[in-house]
Amino acid sequence: MNKSVAVVTDSTAYIPKDICNELSIEMVPLNVVFGEKSYQEEIDLTTDQFYEEMKTAEQLPKTSQPAIGDFVTLFERLAKEGYKQVVTIHLSSKISGTFQSAMSAGEMVEDIEVLGFDTEVSCAPQGYYVLEAAKMANAGEDGYTIIEKLISLKETSKAYFMVDDLNHLHRGGRLSGAQLLVGNLLKIKPILHFEEGSIVPYEKVRTEKKALSRIVQLLEEDLNKGGNFIATVIHADNLEGAKQLQATITERFNDVTVDISYFGPVIGTHLGAGSLGLSWQKQN
Repeated sequence: MNKSVAVVTDSTAYIPKDICNELSIEMVPLNVVFGEKSYQEEIDLTTDQFYEEMKTAEQLPKTSQPAIGDFVTLFERLAKEGYKQVVTIHLSSKISGTFQSAMSAGEMVEDIEVLGFDTEVSCAPQGYYVLEAAKMANAGEDGYTIIEKLISLKETSKAYFMVDDLNHLHRGGRLSGAQLLVGNLLKIKPILHFEEGSIVPYEKVRTEKKALSRIVQLLEEDLNKGGNFIATVIHADNLEGAKQLQATITERFNDVTVDISYFGPVIGTHLGAGSLGLSWQKQN
C-alpha cells in the first residue's frame, strides 16, 4: 500500500465501511439535526433509522457540514502517520461548504500537502471518484496524477434523478420558489441533474414512468457513442423501485454492470423518500 498519499472523503459518498477499511479511505461525516438532536451521518444515524424518523418528524431535519477542526485533526493525524499528500474528495461545493472546509483545514496543517477535488455531484458518482482515487493511491500513484485522472473521469460521468416531492428541495434552498410553483401546478416529475455543481431541472415530464424512461434513454444515447460503462441506481428508501429500474437496464443493455446504492440521511433530507436516480461512468 502507498503510504505517501491518503484519500479522504465525506459521508455523502455512501461507501460501505468495509470497503473504506479495505482501501484505507478516511471518511469525515456530515450532520443531520432532528430538533435538538444532532447525528453524525453513517456513524450514529443509519440510513434506515433516518427514513423511519422522517416518517413521524413534524419538521424536516436540517443538515450541516463538518467543522474545519474535524479536517484539521484528521490531516494532522495523517501527517504523523507518515503521509506526504492528501487527496480530499467531496460533494459539490455549490450545495455544501464541506469542500471549502477541507481546503481551509489543509492550509492550517504543516508537513502534508492537501489536494482537493470538487466532484460537483454527490452520492454514488462521488463514491466512484473516491474508489478510483484510493485504488490509484494504493498502486503508488502520486496525488497530482490522481487529480488529473479524476478530472478526466468527470468528462464522462453523468447522473440524473427524480424526486417524489419537490417541497424537500425547496425548503432546503436547493430549488427556487418559481420552480416549485410550476412543478406543483403542473404535477410534473422533473428530471434533475447537476449543472456546474448546482441541482437544476433537466427536463419536465408528467409521470414517474416517463421520467425514468427518459433517464434510461439518456443512458442509451451515451452507450451508443461507444465504450464500456458502469451504472448505479440510487434510491431514497425505495429499494423496490431501484430493483425494478436495475432490472430494466440489465434486460435492455446486457453489457452494462448495474449496481444499487442509496441516498443517505444528508442527501435524503433534501430529496425526500421515494426518490430515484441513475448515474453512469465510462471506463477508460
